[in-house]
Amino acid sequence: MATQVAKKNGKNAVAKMDADLFAADAGVGVNDLGSEDLAIPFLKVLQKMSDELDDLEDAKAGDIYNTVTKEVVKGKDGVRVINCAYDLRYIEWEPRGSGTGAPFAIYGAGDTIPKTERGDDNKDYVVDGGGRYLERTAQHYVLIVDGDGMTQQALLPMKSTQFKKSKQWNSAMRALKMKDAKGALFTPPRFSHIWRLETVPEENKNGSWHGWQISKDSQITDANLYGEAKLFAETIQAGKVNVQHQREDDSTSDEVTPF
Repeated sequence: MATQVAKKNGKNAVAKMDADLFAADAGVGVNDLGSEDLAIPFLKVLQKMSDELDDLEDAKAGDIYNTVTKEVVKGKDGVRVINCAYDLRYIEWEPRGSGTGAPFAIYGAGDTIPKTERGDDNKDYVVDGGGRYLERTAQHYVLIVDGDGMTQQALLPMKSTQFKKSKQWNSAMRALKMKDAKGALFTPPRFSHIWRLETVPEENKNGSWHGWQISKDSQITDANLYGEAKLFAETIQAGKVNVQHQREDDSTSDEVTPF
């Protein structure tokens, strides 16, 4: 045992830690956690007025932020991800300054979506909803792949100015073609390729912000990585991933910052 080695070497001696000790106890204390015990990280683009900029040293607008690990990646460096699954949600929020910050309701495929009216601020307000509003949100479930092949699950929500990027990404994945052993063309699964996510400055007549720039990186060549991506996709399809949305202030979402 590591503690026994330390005693033999002296009271204050530090025993050398071997990774095999971790491997021997692989999964202890975490494998029995259910979806209700875990929070899937969100990937977000930091904006000029993001609250996180007050707490994160060297972070700046345009950087990519992981809401669970608190890691920050420079937007120009980007992250590599496998897009494992997708769904479209209409999220109903209570007026700002009221409620718990969690969604009032979330609507998916087959649900009856409340009638809305477009407000002067371009939000879709629920008719007779007391100020509640809907946000059409494209949800991309991804595996982040770092330089040494380690992975992490995350959710990439795309709404407002970024919703068009989501449609383009879906179209790019659907357009991918490969050839089987007989030379016949087929469309590979969603989780067959790695994509690079970077950020770029954008603007329109209402203001400026940083948005996603998405490009194809490579086809997956590691069978283990492919199996992990496929398993994540199946887990999502089985409804075993718990997504905990929290409302962001206008200044910290991908909404525009006025000039």
